[in-house]
Amino acid sequence: MKHYKTVPIFGVLLLVFVQPTYAQHTENDQPLSLEEIWKVAEVNNRQLKLSDLTLQQSKIEILEAKDRLLPELSLGGDVKLNSKFLIYDNGLFSSPQDVPVKGYGYGVGYHLNFNLYNGGKDKRNIAMKKEGETRKQYEVDLQKHSVKYNVAIAYFDLYKFLHFYDFLHAEIEAEKKQLRLIESLHKNGTVLKSDVLRTSVKLSQLELNLSDVTKKIEIAKQRLNIQMGRENDMELAIKYEDAIELNVIIDGDYNDYVDIAFNKSPEYKIAGSDFKWSEMNVKQVKATLLPKVSLYSNYNYNYPQISFYPYSNDLWGFGQTGIKVQYSIDNLYKSKHTIARAQVVSNQAKEKAEMKKEEISLQIKEAYLQQKQALESVKTAEQNIIKTTETVRVIRSSYLNQESLLTDLLEAENALLEAKFNLTTAQTNAKLSHIRLLAIVGIL
Repeated sequence: MKHYKTVPIFGVLLLVFVQPTYAQHTENDQPLSLEEIWKVAEVNNRQLKLSDLTLQQSKIEILEAKDRLLPELSLGGDVKLNSKFLIYDNGLFSSPQDVPVKGYGYGVGYHLNFNLYNGGKDKRNIAMKKEGETRKQYEVDLQKHSVKYNVAIAYFDLYKFLHFYDFLHAEIEAEKKQLRLIESLHKNGTVLKSDVLRTSVKLSQLELNLSDVTKKIEIAKQRLNIQMGRENDMELAIKYEDAIELNVIIDGDYNDYVDIAFNKSPEYKIAGSDFKWSEMNVKQVKATLLPKVSLYSNYNYNYPQISFYPYSNDLWGFGQTGIKVQYSIDNLYKSKHTIARAQVVSNQAKEKAEMKKEEISLQIKEAYLQQKQALESVKTAEQNIIKTTETVRVIRSSYLNQESLLTDLLEAENALLEAKFNLTTAQTNAKLSHIRLLAIVGIL
């Protein structure tokens, strides 16, 4: 959760905006709401595009695993030059018999192998790939929540700073009028020259803050454009004049949010998926202790026939079809530690799932309390606005009647301006805390 600290007006203000009136600078742009920006980001955000490509890769991996269920079929052929065919019927050091064969030869044929049983490894491999795809889908969902939350942060940064800009701009205009009034009173000898100077200093500081806002708006707009997957320098307008609907933030029960999270949270589902995959991996490793059964068939045409007696210079064909059984005895002792390691990995995945459950519960508790605190801050800020507005009215009236000092008036005006900043900040924090809670739960 991103928090914002309020600071005095003459301190460092984290403000963003452009031009004396934002509408004048972007009057040709269609203002976008947060929901509309979310839709654009879901289509164009580069992180989401990368996640989608990863998901596509996992889908293809499932098809690859299914391809391994198909029989192996190969065609082959060869052409060769034959040496003399010598038979040593009376021993190596006797005169050999020279069997007449052709000086060349060739062959062509096929070989078929179809797996009938291998401990279920191929089918289990498909199931593991499917579980991997499910995990990737959870990652995509988690990435969407993360992107939407980051977009919301950037959006409400801009929202808040645009209001700050309007507050400053209105304050500058009001201060200019007040300066003209004080200058007129000074000419009439009603107020001192120091009052004119103090008002001028305040006006200069406000204009400096406004200049700071003008520079920072470009950064804020660029950040939001990047989140939307758009060009950095594209014009951007948001519906910042619309009030934040805080009444949609329902003060639900903490346990309700926890229950929803354990059914909807992609982060929790990822931990559960890892545990399921690790359990299947243990079975996959144990399958090496089981025999392999396959159906095989081959047939070849060869020329000349020099494989069986009597030999012949004629074309001949020969094939075999049968069942082959293999059992790797060495796996009885080689796979012992491999199985133990897979079991440890599975136990680790189970513990991680429990840890993730506790972590999510803590995150929900934190976000839930932050949401309540933010709503309370809004109420306090609204009350402060009422109080400081009345204070400025009273002190301005008494100043004009020579009953109070200008410094009192300037401090009251600064307090009112800061109260406006605080209210806007509290409203954006309340909305962001609610969005963060929904993201953690998995229903954003």
